[in-house]
Amino acid sequence: MFFKKKSNGVVAFMEGTLVPLEKVNDPVFAQKMMGDGFAIEPTSGAVVSPVDGELTMVFHTKHAVGITTNEGVEVLLHIGINTVELDGEGFEILVEQGSKVKKGDKLMNVDLDLVKKKGKETTSMFILTSGNTISKLNEGEVSLSEENVAEIA
Repeated sequence: MFFKKKSNGVVAFMEGTLVPLEKVNDPVFAQKMMGDGFAIEPTSGAVVSPVDGELTMVFHTKHAVGITTNEGVEVLLHIGINTVELDGEGFEILVEQGSKVKKGDKLMNVDLDLVKKKGKETTSMFILTSGNTISKLNEGEVSLSEENVAEIA
């Protein structure tokens, strides 16, 4: 019998340039204090789910969401650096906490121009908060929902 291997591939949650976490201009993320992951320097404000799972947390400031994959891996999407200080301004959440999501489902819209105007960086992070690691990372330009930009170990 043949069994289909479960895909650990991650889709690009934003359009832009994918960079290693170590290059992020924030020591908490760059030193992986919250977990392993990667970042995207976005060129567009659409944010989609990078994995299949359940939206388990939506921060009240709308700048971050948590997703638990169908395999139990916890993922944090943190949009921008120090954007918690915007208190939700420029962020539009499109799904509710508890919603089932699939790779590529739209989660939120971000007004990147407003974020920049308010003096915040738009670099956005994908963090594995459950202790998992990234085993493969495809740096460079990525399109929204591009498949297999990273792989979870």
